[in-house]
Amino acid sequence: MDKLIWAFRALCYSAFFGKFGLPSYLGKPIFLKGIRYVFIGRKVRIFPHLRMETLAGGSIHIKDDVVISQNVHITSAGTLEIGKSSLILANVFITNIDHDYTEIGAHVVKQKILVKETKIGDNCFIGMGAAIMAGTILGKQCIVGANSVVRGVFPDYCVIVGSPAKIVKKYNPQTKVWEKTGE
Repeated sequence: MDKLIWAFRALCYSAFFGKFGLPSYLGKPIFLKGIRYVFIGRKVRIFPHLRMETLAGGSIHIKDDVVISQNVHITSAGTLEIGKSSLILANVFITNIDHDYTEIGAHVVKQKILVKETKIGDNCFIGMGAAIMAGTILGKQCIVGANSVVRGVFPDYCVIVGSPAKIVKKYNPQTKVWEKTGE
């Protein structure tokens, strides 16, 4: 029954998004801002309590067949992309924004924002509570461990964990095995 309500909600909200591919559904969001710059593909499942916002002409592109679990916060002031068939678990934060903090005596919120490209590749898995920070590029089928704080460029087929996150495994196409990296 919930999913029928979520599908109806998606249909009602779809006119306000830049694109909202169907059949997709949307659980009850907490906060949406600038969603005319949010482009959602087909078969996207968004669970309740989403906070999604675009600022300063930013955009968010969520490709086909993505699952976004509950309590996820996505914010963009540039172009932020989530690749097709990715799974984002609960309590995840994804951004392409950093706040400048260098002006002494000025509130951080009143200082300029710094935008760095952030992209999640196709078929990625983002574990519960992870933070995908500005300037992060994840290749295809990257696995991000729970509560990891991720910043940087990561190649296809790797497992990333920790705070700060590091690669701990990579897929070896010759042996067809996920191998520890020793890093």
